[in-house]
Amino acid sequence: MKAVILGATKGMGRAVARALAERGDTVFLLGRDERELERSAADLRARAGKPDAVAGVAACDLEKPETFAPALDRAQACLGRADTVVVTAGLFAPQERLEADAELMRRVLTVDFTNTILFCEEARRRLLANVVTGVRGTLCVFSSVAGERGRKPVVYYGAAKAGLTRYLESLDHKYRAEGLRTICVKPGFVRTGMTEGLRPPPFAGEPEEVARDVVRAIDAGKPVVYTPRMWALVMLVIRWLPRIVMRKIGF
Repeated sequence: MKAVILGATKGMGRAVARALAERGDTVFLLGRDERELERSAADLRARAGKPDAVAGVAACDLEKPETFAPALDRAQACLGRADTVVVTAGLFAPQERLEADAELMRRVLTVDFTNTILFCEEARRRLLANVVTGVRGTLCVFSSVAGERGRKPVVYYGAAKAGLTRYLESLDHKYRAEGLRTICVKPGFVRTGMTEGLRPPPFAGEPEEVARDVVRAIDAGKPVVYTPRMWALVMLVIRWLPRIVMRKIGF
């Protein structure tokens, strides 16, 4: 696999990059901070035991759409032909902070919905172009269980992720027959820097567990993956709860 990973310097993105590199795949790292990217690349090369485990790095910021095309073009040039693009980057803030800060709310909504889709469209066009030359493509994007139902603790973040989830589902319907597989990853609570300070539920997961689930889903072409797996059962229950019950609970 030749994979481009956006958000590869932290949390779940870093764990996915590590899982791919350690099993022999070649990765290209995208993120906001080039110094962090270079440090991550050096770590991955050491762990994989070969210098070509990381083909290169490039700055790419989901708050700056003008960085999307140049970063993906550089990745494509360094990898030859990228067959997989993984998007783990995003913004999160607790509901209370978003309600109190309109600018932060705008940033979260823009990054997690509009700009993520704009990045995916740039990736989609390149992956489909590669399909023409015989390379099947995979677009794997992290959404969230927060978008499964309207929930009081994640009104704005959940709305952005719900929209992203529907976009990814539609993309898969439209282009899978043409050779592009779209995978929507729905993490539940995972212990990362993004969730630091929040009280974890009993079934909170770790980035390495998420990475294993995601790599398996990419290999199988599975269109939707809940991770940690317990969240598939949790959200099955949540999907069937009556609206009157959802109004009363704080989940």
